[in-house]
Amino acid sequence: MSNAKERKHAKKMRNQPTNVTLSSGFMADRGTKHYNGGGKSFQAQKQELLPGTSRPRHTKMIHHSPVDPDVNEQSSSKIMFKKKGGWKAGPEGTSQEIPKYITASTFAQARAAEISAMLKAVTQKSSNSLVFQTLPRHMRRRAMSHNVKRLPRRLQEIAQKEAEKAVHQKKEHSKNKCHKARRCHKNRVLEFNRRQKKNIWLETHIWHAKRFHMVKKWGYCLGERPTVKSHRACYRAMTNRCLLQDLSYYCCLELKGKEEEILKALSPMCSIDTGLTFAAVHYLSGKRQGSVILYRANKYPREMLGPVTFIWKPEWTPGHTSESRQLWIWLHPTLKQDILEEIKAACQCMEPIKSTVCILEPLLTPSQEKSQTELPDERIGKKRKRKDDGENAKPVKKVIGDGTRDPHQPYSWVSPATGVIISDLTMEMNRLRLIGPLSHSILTEALKAASVHTEGEDTEKTPHHWWIETCKNPDSVSLHHKQEAIFELLGGITSPAEIPAGTILGLTVGDPRINLPQKRSRVLPNPEKCQDNEKVRQLLLEGVPVDCAHSFIWNQAICKNVTENKISDQDLNRKRSELLVPGSQLVLGPRESKIPILLIQQPGRVTGDDRRGWGSGWDVLLPKGWGMAFWIPFIYRGARVGGLKEAVMHSQYKRSPDVPGDFPDCPAGVLFAEEQAKGLLEKYKRRPPAKRPNYVKLGTLAPFCYPWEQLTQEWESRVQAQEKSPVASSPRGEESNLKREKVPCTPTPEKSDQLSDEVGMSLSSPSEPREVMDTERPAQMGTEWVTGPAATSSLLCVLRSRKSLKQLSAWCGPSSGPRWAAQRAPSSGQQALTREACLSILDRFPRALVWVSLSLLGKGSPEPHTMICVPAKEDFLQLSQDRLYCGPHESKHSDPFKSKIRKQKEKKKIEKRQNRGCTVSEGPAGAYPAAGHHALTLGLWSGPLPDVTSHCSRVLLGFVTQGDFSMAVGCGEALGFVSLTGLLDMLSGQPAAERGLVLLRAPASLQYRFARIAVEV
Repeated sequence: MSNAKERKHAKKMRNQPTNVTLSSGFMADRGTKHYNGGGKSFQAQKQELLPGTSRPRHTKMIHHSPVDPDVNEQSSSKIMFKKKGGWKAGPEGTSQEIPKYITASTFAQARAAEISAMLKAVTQKSSNSLVFQTLPRHMRRRAMSHNVKRLPRRLQEIAQKEAEKAVHQKKEHSKNKCHKARRCHKNRVLEFNRRQKKNIWLETHIWHAKRFHMVKKWGYCLGERPTVKSHRACYRAMTNRCLLQDLSYYCCLELKGKEEEILKALSPMCSIDTGLTFAAVHYLSGKRQGSVILYRANKYPREMLGPVTFIWKPEWTPGHTSESRQLWIWLHPTLKQDILEEIKAACQCMEPIKSTVCILEPLLTPSQEKSQTELPDERIGKKRKRKDDGENAKPVKKVIGDGTRDPHQPYSWVSPATGVIISDLTMEMNRLRLIGPLSHSILTEALKAASVHTEGEDTEKTPHHWWIETCKNPDSVSLHHKQEAIFELLGGITSPAEIPAGTILGLTVGDPRINLPQKRSRVLPNPEKCQDNEKVRQLLLEGVPVDCAHSFIWNQAICKNVTENKISDQDLNRKRSELLVPGSQLVLGPRESKIPILLIQQPGRVTGDDRRGWGSGWDVLLPKGWGMAFWIPFIYRGARVGGLKEAVMHSQYKRSPDVPGDFPDCPAGVLFAEEQAKGLLEKYKRRPPAKRPNYVKLGTLAPFCYPWEQLTQEWESRVQAQEKSPVASSPRGEESNLKREKVPCTPTPEKSDQLSDEVGMSLSSPSEPREVMDTERPAQMGTEWVTGPAATSSLLCVLRSRKSLKQLSAWCGPSSGPRWAAQRAPSSGQQALTREACLSILDRFPRALVWVSLSLLGKGSPEPHTMICVPAKEDFLQLSQDRLYCGPHESKHSDPFKSKIRKQKEKKKIEKRQNRGCTVSEGPAGAYPAAGHHALTLGLWSGPLPDVTSHCSRVLLGFVTQGDFSMAVGCGEALGFVSLTGLLDMLSGQPAAERGLVLLRAPASLQYRFARIAVEV
């Protein structure tokens, strides 16, 4: 029988009981007999008919012999009938041998079993299909699945029983609602609140999520880069127009107390050697924003915590009589925990107090959410009605601020001894940054000073009673008008860089949504706004007066009132629709919100000799809840929005270190480097060996990380050895460019012994086998990370002394032409490059790194992890002969791990073959026999690194951390760190005409390229 007939027969017999097998035609053809009851099986013998013969219709008896000779039964006959298509056995298509006699009891038991099986098959179905699915296809209807009466009457009773089962009842309503339900405002707010439990959302998150690639970093969901190509457009915006960024993820710590107590606690955490501190006159008055590098108490220049900016509340405010001062410290979220703990220890603020910060109602727990979604049993299958409709409806509150905050966790601490209070104001304010020369125009067009409340106006309709009380004070009103006049002057100033750095202006503005234009446009500077040249000149020279730096944003009660009484967008749009003339100005009168803000000038680029003031702008501090109300008006005035990538580009063009990646002596910087190296290693392993560079052959020991500890230690040992043997040669047989009169660059012998002991904790001993490699640790990426106790006792630091940096900047030679040579001469107050001058710096900073900027002389685009090397004498010779000489070429290195990797693969194959015969229980144990032996990766150096400085033909000096083609100067520019010992050694050995030239080589390249190094202060 064909396969189609077999499937048809199987489908017909699928509901039959398993203990009863009925014979069929195709089974008889195969010679299989099944007898039920007392019958027995016999082998049928078929009689073949010769082809081509014909016989008349008749029956024929064929005799058979029994299979079992002991059975005393007479042989029976088989009756064959001729049907269409040939001779068939029996009238039903089956062959049966009739027994001569039967036993009644046995026969009755067999028939009873058949009948009971048949009844069971009728009443119970063995398949998983429903009743209406067993009907022929032409009888099925769509309504049968939910309407029993559409079925035939004989099946309605069975279908009704199926419908009553719990399996076919309506299930719990899934959290994944339909699209229409998800679009409901209440459901959307609940869903957004739930999604903010793990990662904090900024108030502009929804706007960013539609237009940006989002990343989860530092506990936040942040926009990394726009989805459109906008790299050059963002640079043009920062240079000629305006770029907008949301920096609300920056953390704010508030210190309240007496000024003397705060300064006394914070002074050990900073040093005057790095610049102005918290006690500077301009900063202390509250008219300027300051920046400082924080260290652990009395640990300068090591154990750095990170850079911060700070603002003092102005001393003079209307009605101010208290001696208490307020200090806001703004810092990156990766630095918050370490700095907060250090400040609490310095101020002795270990006693938590109840937080006064406005914290919204706690979010629902998963169990509470589940209980709300459960339906009562009596409502199953019926239409649900919303219980919160009507007068008892409670609107769902949107999470404003930090949605991950625990209301039971303290966020304020007080010192019983000094009375200083430390509060964590993270996400309690919004911080928006405007970068570019059009920042003034956008600010003055989007924001308007709040109107002064008069006594004739109705005060019952307004919820802003704090503004009414403020307007009753004549001094406050006059101060408000003075701030408004200065703010209007900003509209005619060409660039924010013209205003003194860090200028602070306080202001109270109206709701910016009221003045929102109907179409997006671009604003331009209006010179008519600054016709009073005397006031503009005074503003540019002296900055904003101290009293104008006052803002009500320092008052947490007022900020809470402003946040809670904000008019919703829905109400505002409804009032617009009720205007008699569509598109006319909406006047809210006393109901209009009054928002206190703080404007802080950002100086932009302050180092170097070219492009001073590039990237300057303004930061706007707002109360929480008002982020989108200011965000959209800024965009409608022509601001382009940037993300984290644009922030890195902004710091790169300013030639300032980026937080936290460019702070290798900071715990946050070390953690950032580890995560970055891990991501680069995973990306490298995803590519096959033929599609990725072999860094071992290229001579790149650390393609994914920066071995700063090993670099500084080797330079110290290198110069120390060269001092003992003046005529020293390089590892490749080349003559060293170090002379006998060079700087020894080593501290006292006692210090050197101590350094070697401490470094021995972090570096592996050279006796360890190099073929052993840990693929799960960053050691495979080129070095062993110094973390934990070894990191705290490390002598690695970054040189931040302004005096020493100015000295190094003068020694690096002219960087912008011969006209600067006279300014950098020793007669200008700087010391000459002598042994004593170098020793004075190295005694204080024995193992230090220097932040440098590099500019390529020819073509080439540097990238992170690019190696900074010292040129040899022959390189200077060829460059003097050919000014278009690109640079030397590194010869290929041999790969000592290639044969080991091949042997490891062969060994793995042999072990795999041996383990094939193992049992299932022994399989997992035998699959990894060499658990302690780590696999090697082709193309990466395994185990502890060799000498990183002398591994290649050119001596390694440092690494690039930021690099790209610069659209400002039209060539490749890079930023990075070099060893202070190596830099002084290189400068003292170079000729005066070529001083400051270095070589750059990318990790995946063998070509060196010339670049000029500069130390900018």
